[in-house]
Formats: sequence, C-alpha cells, structure tokens
Amino acid sequence: MSVRSNRWRPAAAVLGAAMVLAGAGACAKSEESPAGSAAGPAPAASQVVQSAAAGAATCTIDQFGGTRIDLRTAKVGFSQSEKEANPFRIAETQSIEDEAAKLGITNLTTANANSQFNKQISDVEQMIDSGVQLLVIAPLNSDGWDSVFAKASAKKIPIVTIDRKINATACKDYLTFIGSDFAEQGKRAADEMAKALGNKGEVAILLGAPGNNVTTLRTSGFKDQIAKVAPDIKVTFEQTGNFSREEGQKVTEQLLQSNPNINGIYGENDEMALGAVTALKGAGKKAGDVKIVSIDGTKGAVQGIVDGWISAVIESNPRFGPLAFGTATRFFAGEAVGQDIIISDRAYDTTNAKTDIGSAY
Repeated sequence: MSVRSNRWRPAAAVLGAAMVLAGAGACAKSEESPAGSAAGPAPAASQVVQSAAAGAATCTIDQFGGTRIDLRTAKVGFSQSEKEANPFRIAETQSIEDEAAKLGITNLTTANANSQFNKQISDVEQMIDSGVQLLVIAPLNSDGWDSVFAKASAKKIPIVTIDRKINATACKDYLTFIGSDFAEQGKRAADEMAKALGNKGEVAILLGAPGNNVTTLRTSGFKDQIAKVAPDIKVTFEQTGNFSREEGQKVTEQLLQSNPNINGIYGENDEMALGAVTALKGAGKKAGDVKIVSIDGTKGAVQGIVDGWISAVIESNPRFGPLAFGTATRFFAGEAVGQDIIISDRAYDTTNAKTDIGSAY
C-alpha cells in the first residue's frame, strides 16, 4: 500500500470537476508501444457517458448519509485489483493518480491486490481503518464484499466502483458503479465476428477470469447475439484464460491441437487475443487464417488489426480518473449522481485502426 501526497492546486480545478460528466483523461502509456505503429491523431482519451434513461436511479448525500468534504484535503483510497502489467490496469491506475494530482488531492492511498481477492479485501479494510473518506475500487470479484460494506457503512464512507460491478445495493452498500455495458460489448464483438466470418464457421471463446460480471456478460452477450445474427456460427470451444496473455497463448495452443481448423477466436480481452496471435504464429498460421475479435482497445491489439492478425477490437476505456473524481465531487457538493454510470465505447477495425491507433492505450 502506498500514499502519495500531491501538490496543492487552485480551488478552481476542484470546482471545475464538479461540472465534469466525462472529463478529459490523460492518455497513459501502455505495456508496449509496438514498433512501426502508425501515428494517429491526438488521443481521444476521455470517457463519454451514455445518456441516462428517463427515471434512472440516482443517489444524493442526504440519501446515503455522511458529511460533505473537500476532496483536496480528504483522505482517499484507491484499490486496484490486478498488477500493472496489463495495459488496461496501467492506464486505469495512471488515470486515477493523474486526476488526483490535477485536482490537488493531497492524500491518496493506493494498493494493488495482484489478483488476490483476500488481499484486496484486506487492503480496503486497512484503508477504512486508516480513516479514508472516499474509496475508489476496481473490484477483482463481484461477490464477497460484505465485510467491507459493513465497515464502510458504519463510517458512511462512499464507495465508487469502477470497471467491474459488485453484486450489492447502490446508494446503500456502495455509491455508484462506473463502467461499460459488458453485455453490449459482447454483442458488438459478435457482430464483428459474424462480419469477419461471413456468418458461418466455428468459433472459440477465450473466457476472462471467473467470478466477475465482466466475464459473465461478455460471454452471454456474444453468444446471444451470434445465435441471433449468425446461427451458422457455432461456439465449439470455451476455456478460461484469466485475462492473461500467457494463459491466452496456452489455451489457444491447446485449442489448435484439438481443433486445428477453428475459424474464429473471441478474446474477452486484448491480452488473451494477443496471446492467441502468438500461438497462431507458432502453429504456422498466417495473418487472417483465423479471425480474432477482442475487447479492450490497447495499442498492441489495434496494431494487430493493422498487421492483419486481428479483425476488430471493441474498446473498454480505462481512463476512469476524471469521471470517478468528478462524480465524487458532485456527490459531496450535494448533487444527485447516477447509481449506474455507463460509458460509451468506440470500436477499431480495418477502416480506422491505422489512423486512430493514437487513441488506444
């Protein structure tokens, strides 16, 4: 666990954040910057919030309880779920830290669970015991947070969950969830796979980590949409790759031994898809022999489109800093904030990958 003391910035920065809906996030460096990447336009780093449905549930500080605070002088905790090796996690943590510095938040404590759920629970409970007044959590799992909620509720500490949803009650156990529509991401990936395969063939799914709603919804969204738009595409293989490049490669190597004529691979994140590319190269396949569609929007995967190995990538924007702190600022100012804040994600394919790679992370 680490504590960062950021230099004070003018109050106008914090007041400005109270008006932020999507904010302009800094484009963080990815795990790798592929050689030969085409230069793109200025990065479109900001998250864009979808229009809330009429009557969508909101939460205020009066409903939730607690007191109004100034984030510049508040003690804030950020819990990251996985090590900063995956480009998504690198960009996510960097966005939180950059925005905290920009707003003049002087007391930010960060911890990384390194994919150990018990450690994440312990990290967050330690933050609560240390007196944090706001928690931003990227949860590893969707269940198992009862002890954290009990501690946080007793002290009326609002929890902003980002990128994965916790199975609990908004505006009670936690304040709000900020993230993508994961089922919709799966559906869009299915549409791209159907297009790449001409609506027929056999597809393998590299599943994300079990125990969280991202994997569940990206899987169901993909399967439901494939059945709807391309019933002649059959899912013939599914195995967990735990969102890891190394495991994605190993699973694909196993896949190619059991089904060397597979037509398509759906990677539920870019890291597994890039592992699949390595496996395909090792098996003597050529670019385009097996169609790959994935989700995230890393520079490595978008470069994979440019190089012909990947057909399409659905973005999952990790730059949560501006939106997370903007939401918290408005909440502490007494404004109503959405209990579910869903962001819009772009897509990359052969029509825009070369020109828009600068927008990837």
